[in-house]
Parts: sequence; C-alpha cells; structure tokens
Amino acid sequence: MKRVMAQSNVYIDNINRLLKDIKLEISTNFICPNNKRIVVTANKIAVFLDLNIVEKYIKKLNDIDSSNIMSPRLP
Repeated sequence: MKRVMAQSNVYIDNINRLLKDIKLEISTNFICPNNKRIVVTANKIAVFLDLNIVEKYIKKLNDIDSSNIMSPRLP
C-alpha cells in the first residue's frame, strides 16, 4: 500500500493518459488509502467502461495483490 501511495502521481498520470487516448471525458484526480484498499477518485461520474479501464490498469501493477481488487463501482 505504501508503494502505491508513494507512486500515486505516476499512476494517476498513466491512468489519465489511457483515458485520454481512448477519448473518454473522465480523468482521475487522486488515489487515497481507505482501510486496506485504495480509492481512485474521478472528476465526474463515470460509466462502467471508464471504471473497468481503471480497474484493468490497477490490476497490472506489481505493487498490488490483484486478488484483493474489488470490482469498480459508483458511490
């Protein structure tokens, strides 16, 4: 978790680049810890496709155990 937070600015930049490359109008703002998981916030309400792209990126990170990643959801 500490590694993710230390590199959060890099992860946010990479996620935003992915979203921009496929011409989505959403961008991520920041990553914050919440108990034993992380929360990625966005600039506006996302559709499931947007959330799925973010989830796929996070699952590829070596610093996170992908079995602990919950499905994306809207608040």
